Formats: sequence, C-alpha cells, structure tokens
Amino acid sequence: MSKPKKTVIEYRNYELPLEFPVLLLTGDRWHISDVKSDKLHFHNCLEIGICHTDSGFMEFADTKQSFQAGDVTFVSRNVPHTTYSAKGTASLWSYLFVSPGDLLRNMFEPSYPNARIFRDMCDDFRFIMSREEYPEIHFMVCQIIREMTEKKMNYQFAVKGLFLSLFMEFMRIYSKEDSDSQAHAPENALVISPALDYIQERYMENFPMEDLANRCHLSETHFRRVFHEIMNTSPLDYLNTTRILQACTLLRTSEDSILEISEKVGFRSVSSFNRHFATIMGTQPTSWRHRMLLSDKTSILQYSGWMQAQNLAEPEEE
Repeated sequence: MSKPKKTVIEYRNYELPLEFPVLLLTGDRWHISDVKSDKLHFHNCLEIGICHTDSGFMEFADTKQSFQAGDVTFVSRNVPHTTYSAKGTASLWSYLFVSPGDLLRNMFEPSYPNARIFRDMCDDFRFIMSREEYPEIHFMVCQIIREMTEKKMNYQFAVKGLFLSLFMEFMRIYSKEDSDSQAHAPENALVISPALDYIQERYMENFPMEDLANRCHLSETHFRRVFHEIMNTSPLDYLNTTRILQACTLLRTSEDSILEISEKVGFRSVSSFNRHFATIMGTQPTSWRHRMLLSDKTSILQYSGWMQAQNLAEPEEE
C-alpha cells in the first residue's frame, strides 16, 4: 500500500519597505487563475486580501473555504494556504502585505491591554469576511488601498490610523472565535514556528541547532527532519538565508563595510559571508549594493497561480 502524499509547504519572503512596512499589490494585473497550486505556502508577514470579482476557494492545511466578490481575507504570517478561482474564472484581487508590529511600533507592548491577543492574532489566524456581514472592515481595507494608491499628503499617517482601527476590529473577531474553530495546522506545519521566531530574533548570534529543537519540544533528529519537510531546506541553511536577507537591508540602508555587515548578521568570516551571499543572491555583496543604489525598487517574488503577475517589472539591467 502506497504512502499518502505529503503536503508540500513553501515559505515566501516579501521585502517590505523599511521605513513603512506595508506593500500593496493592486490593479488589473492581479488576477488569480483557476489552476490550483500543488503547494501550500506561508509568508513572513500578514496578508490581507480583498476579492473584487468572481469567486473561488482558499485552502488551508485542514480545510477549504469559498470566497466571493467583496470578501476580505485575513491570513497570518504562519498559516499555510493557497488560493484559486472557480473553474473558468480569474478573480481580481488587491493584497496588502504588512508587518503589524513594525508598523504600529510601541502600540502593543507586552504590558498593554490585550497585547497577547494582538500577537497571537498576527501569528496564527485566518478568516474570510463578507462585505455584507463586515461592512466596516470592507470599508477600511478599501480606504487603505485608496490611500496607498493615491499617496496624498501625509498618507502614511492616514494608513497607520486606518490599520490601527482595522486591527482592533480583527482582534474583536479573533477573541470571539471559539478555540476549536481557530486555525490549527497539523504537527508538521506549524510546529517549527518557535524556531522561526527564534531565528528572526537572534540570527546574529551563534547557537547550536539543538536550541531550536528544544524550543519546538522535539529531538534534534526529528526537528531537522520536520524542518526540512516544511521549509525544503535545513535549519542551518535557513538561518544563513535569514542572515543574508538582513545583510541586504544593511547594504541598502547603511554605509557599513562588507566586513562590518558580515559580522553584524552573524558570520564569523567575510569569506563565508561572501560565499553564502553569492549562493543566495546570485552576485557578490558589493555588486548587489551598487545595483540597489542605481535602482532601489521593491522586489516581488514570482509564484505560480497568478494570471499576469509574472509581468512585474524587474530592476533594469546596468
């Protein structure tokens, strides 16, 4: 008897603008095809979507939910999912990718009322809200998209205020949800979340992989196996990738030398840093920095499922 096919889950990283961690994808190019992906995925940030036309399905690790025009979707950064349109259609969407903690810095400190609800909601929650049942949420999401599109005077202040109100509504919904109905992925989906959080917080330090396994309450051998099943890479390679992505931020925003940056992100030698950077980014850090200075555009990673998103402009070649 053949073994059941394992669900493949991939991790997608979005580089949000440093000074204002909100990314808007909107316009006629953002159609989702009716071809279902053979992979679930989860992001490094919160995804809020609004469906403008047609209908379809959003699948999670354990359930499938339908959506229709006017629905707003909320998918936390650690929730595996995939979206596809109904047969013969290509639903049009707008998406907001946001880092709530960075955008609303100091607004939900641990000592603040309901700070735990805010953190848990941003880490592990999924919900589809119809325009009829949640008109205020639909309105606020549309207002954020309008502000982000028109970029009128002080629009960033307006967007922050709207997001604060929006998250308060989301928190009320989250707090009312019965624990049995909340999203809980199977063991091999979210069990490594503590390790991912630990890496994000302490990537610049040197620590044994055993520390990550202990945080997930797994043996080191079992942890490595589960981590690779989910991320399609080893814990060490993921750590090095995180370090390189952080190095990219420093290359864009500081005048630190390559040696200084390599040390700040946790590499013990500049040669090791250069080698890993070239493997992950396809070029040396000096060349990458020079290219970003000439054309510092936010890059959107391309994935199957979009009808036309693959046509996004890349930075022009030198």
